[in-house]
Amino acid sequence: MADLSINIAGIRSPNPFWLASAPPTDKEYNVRRALEAGWGGVVWKTLGEDPPVVNVSSRYGATRYNGQRMAGLNNIELITDRPLAVNLAEIKSVKKDYPDRAIIVSIMVPCVEESWKRILPLVEETGADGIELNFGCPHGMSERNMGSAVGQVPEYVEMVTRWCKQYTRMPVIVKLTPNITNILNPARAALRGGGDAVSLINTIQSVVGVDLDAMAPMPVVDGRGTHGGYCGPAVKPIALRMLGEIARTPDTSVLPISGIGGISNWRDAAEFLVMGATSLQVCTAAMHYGFRIVEDMIDGLSNWMDEKGFETIADVTGRAIPNFVNWNQLNLKFKTLASIDQDACIKCGLCYIACEDTSHQAISKTLLNGERHYEVIDEECVGCNLCAHVCPVDDCITMVPQPVEGVQTWNEHPNNPMCKIPAKAG
Repeated sequence: MADLSINIAGIRSPNPFWLASAPPTDKEYNVRRALEAGWGGVVWKTLGEDPPVVNVSSRYGATRYNGQRMAGLNNIELITDRPLAVNLAEIKSVKKDYPDRAIIVSIMVPCVEESWKRILPLVEETGADGIELNFGCPHGMSERNMGSAVGQVPEYVEMVTRWCKQYTRMPVIVKLTPNITNILNPARAALRGGGDAVSLINTIQSVVGVDLDAMAPMPVVDGRGTHGGYCGPAVKPIALRMLGEIARTPDTSVLPISGIGGISNWRDAAEFLVMGATSLQVCTAAMHYGFRIVEDMIDGLSNWMDEKGFETIADVTGRAIPNFVNWNQLNLKFKTLASIDQDACIKCGLCYIACEDTSHQAISKTLLNGERHYEVIDEECVGCNLCAHVCPVDDCITMVPQPVEGVQTWNEHPNNPMCKIPAKAG
């Protein structure tokens, strides 16, 4: 069977599945239940200075899509609202009883050297395996010049990371905010500061919806609302892009990555791994379905690795990165045509409507033996694959690659005004 154990920046765990710093890791009771269920590690909910913060009620908003509840989750909860000493004692107790699991402690204190110098030895004394610098929280704490207010300024990221490397022996994971134009800038800053790894993405600034009776953003707190942090399945595409950007860029590719953002099952996990992650952090899926989901994640990932012939997580990490390229490196000669499986077709006409109204008029509609019949017009089909996406029947519409000779990218195309290869005469 595949070996799922990992070593990221010197932090070891029996499998790559960690609970992210969030409500599920806010206290010893929860964390013990998670580790008993099989999680490889946890990132303890962010610690801060005393006196602790005060949280509000309510705290969560959610988006639904196509019958799925919590397709996206918005939260306005802050860091831990429990005293620092209580958290530290519980972390120490858990690590003592689960020495083989990764116990990482998320930290957020003011952007003052003395504050970091003071808290780091206290965390180190617990026996924790590493720390995660919370430079991502986009609400509440950012208004106090912490969280994403730090993560959006590369100079601050580098400065605080350097402080932490100076005052602790523990591996330092820098958690990056997605609320930024170019994720490479804070990643490079973390690297300059001596960070041992990065984790991403943290939550995305959002207003999840508006209560049209209260006339306030949701969740509504006594008639008012605020922006929060968006997570869950809906943010997975954004997370994969940012993670892959760091993994494929030469100078930042040396950074080990803990992947976060909408991981809900083994397939999501595999996608994050092949895009460059080594460890995987999960939050919303655990909040939705409970800690036992890790069993399916472990079994599914292990079975997939066995089928593919991958023996270790290291064999998987980054496999897709060589094929993650800029648009101008794609082959413009490559062509696919849509093909409709008439036996599987339920005659709903969604492919025809989508193509006729919004695409390339490449699907014909006729009556055949008294039934609607849809066929692809090959001469008009550009292979955009919209029809395959709108079709409600899996694999009813497939995209068939056509014979092609050679490769021609935009860099070599004669329509490119910057093309350095002269067009052939005639």
